[in-house]
Amino acid sequence: MTLFGLPEGELRAPCRALRGHDVDREEGVATFARASWSGIAEPGDRIAGALVEALGAELALTALVESWDAPRIAAAVDALSVDEVEKALQRWMPRLKPPAALLSLRQGARIGARLLVPGDPLWPAGLDDLGHHAPLALWVRGSDAALAALSRSIALVGARAATGYGEHVTMEASAGLADRGFAIVSGAAYGIDGMAHRAALASAGVTVAFLAGGVDRFYPSGHDALLTRMVKEGAVLTELPPGAQPSKWRFLQRNRLIAAASQATVVLEAGWRSGSLNTAGHAAALGRPLGAVPGPVTSPASAGCHRLIRDFDAVCVTTAAEMAELVPGAVGGSGEVPGVQSEAGLDRASDPRSIRVLDALSRRSPRTAEDVASRAGLSPGETQAQLGLLAFDGVVEERERGWVRT
Repeated sequence: MTLFGLPEGELRAPCRALRGHDVDREEGVATFARASWSGIAEPGDRIAGALVEALGAELALTALVESWDAPRIAAAVDALSVDEVEKALQRWMPRLKPPAALLSLRQGARIGARLLVPGDPLWPAGLDDLGHHAPLALWVRGSDAALAALSRSIALVGARAATGYGEHVTMEASAGLADRGFAIVSGAAYGIDGMAHRAALASAGVTVAFLAGGVDRFYPSGHDALLTRMVKEGAVLTELPPGAQPSKWRFLQRNRLIAAASQATVVLEAGWRSGSLNTAGHAAALGRPLGAVPGPVTSPASAGCHRLIRDFDAVCVTTAAEMAELVPGAVGGSGEVPGVQSEAGLDRASDPRSIRVLDALSRRSPRTAEDVASRAGLSPGETQAQLGLLAFDGVVEERERGWVRT
């Protein structure tokens, strides 16, 4: 008996391993469907989120496998137009590869990962605030206790190129918050993120990292030992299947998970255009309390924090105690941050479609527009348009065998 073109018997064992218990046919099908969608749609895909919410992951995947046309899908999902669905199908169909989804299941089971889906007891409740932009599933390595601790957590984020001042402040903040019973959430990057994780572990606290790639390939590679320790003492999560490569677009989308899963976000050190401001924007858009640590007025590394405090009404915080007060219910604080502006008020470096196209290109190996579209998760038409604009700017060029970054 086959399921989505695969022998049904081959799905049972990896689904059981990823769910951590024996699964009946219904749960096995749902597990495979969610795992498949995590590789078909790019993180934060609103159309995929609306489709899965309306039809369920299994029927939504069936719609792709059976090649439903856009009018039929749009008729089944009130929130979507035919035009939106047509463009989405052009993005998704090149990635509809059930054997690849089965390989992801097996790889996840081999490394001891689990698959969380909405409604699970350990599903981070804050992610539901993302609406149709919420992840369709989470691939997890780590302890149940660390996942449960997300209900009382603070995100500590900041620059990769951290100064000694920034790392010192982060160490004190992370350790102090861990001592107060807060889980520390960050993105495992170099600089502020890495220090936040290490300080929490050194204080016997709980720390959780959201990654922009698969849980089978830790990134950055220099934090392999740190992330391996976090698997044992904390948790590492991602919405992307094993084998997925991190990219600039996926880092930006990963930031929304950091902000949504935490009760408050604190930016400890950030330049004027630091990527951590993107996390701050997501936190503000979600109505999460936002704090920023001031630095020397002469330091470019703190210009982003000063910008958040001056222009976006982030709360100025300098100690772990003040950061704890951001969280509703914490002693001495209400968690209310009046006047914080949404993410739209913070700079976006460029069109997200351009970011995804650039991420999908190589500087050495030419790639066809169809290959770039599949890698970027965009329709061929959108990809061609972005390639044309980027070529006009001199950022990419078309050669005999395909497109390359210049």
